Amino acid sequence: MPIVLKESSDELNPKIITAGEVIADAPPRRTLSDYLALAFATWGVGYIPGAPGTFGSAVGVGIYLLVQSASAQVSAYGLAHGWSLELLSSLSMTLMLLLVTMLTITGVWAASRTEKLLGRKDPGIAVVDEVAGQLIAFLFVPMNSGWWVIIVGFIAFRLFDIWKPYPIRRLESLKSGLGIMADDVLAGVYAAILLSFVTSIYLFL
Repeated sequence: MPIVLKESSDELNPKIITAGEVIADAPPRRTLSDYLALAFATWGVGYIPGAPGTFGSAVGVGIYLLVQSASAQVSAYGLAHGWSLELLSSLSMTLMLLLVTMLTITGVWAASRTEKLLGRKDPGIAVVDEVAGQLIAFLFVPMNSGWWVIIVGFIAFRLFDIWKPYPIRRLESLKSGLGIMADDVLAGVYAAILLSFVTSIYLFL
C-alpha cells in the first residue's frame, strides 16, 4: 500500500501520513476548467495562510446571511400577497437544501480536481468542504434567530470539524473529493443537531 502525506485545511490538525492511492503528478498546463475548480475549491480564502478552514467557514456564514436576507425579502413580499407562513418556511428550507446539495456535489468535483492539479492528498487550500459544512450547520435554524445563533453555529461547526468525533475521521479515507467533503458534511450535521437543540431550549425558556 503506497504511503501518502495528507494535508488538512483544519489548522489544528497537522499533516499526517496515510496509506492510500498516490496522487498523480500535476498536469503541465491548466485549462479553464482547472481554474474554475481551483476557484470553487478555495473560494479565494484557501490561500490565506494559518487558518484556511476557519476562513472557509466564515465564507459559509456569509452565504447563509445572504440567503437569510433574500428569504426576508421574499417573506415580506409573500406576506403582503397573502402567502402563508408555512409556505414561506418551506420555501426557505427548500432553498437552503438545494444550495447545500449543489455546493456539496460541485465541491466533490472541484476538490477531486484540485487534488490532481496540486498532486497532494486533501490540499489545505481546498476549503469548499468547510463552506458546505458550515451551511449545513444552519439548516434547521428558525429565521431571525439572532446573532447569537450565528456565533454558536460557527463555533460548533469549527469544534466538530477539528475534533472529528466518530465516525467523521474515518470518512477522510474515502476516495478523492468525496473524502474531502464527507467528513465536513457530517461535522455540519453534528453541529446542526447541537444548534437545533440549543435553539429549542433557548426559545422554550
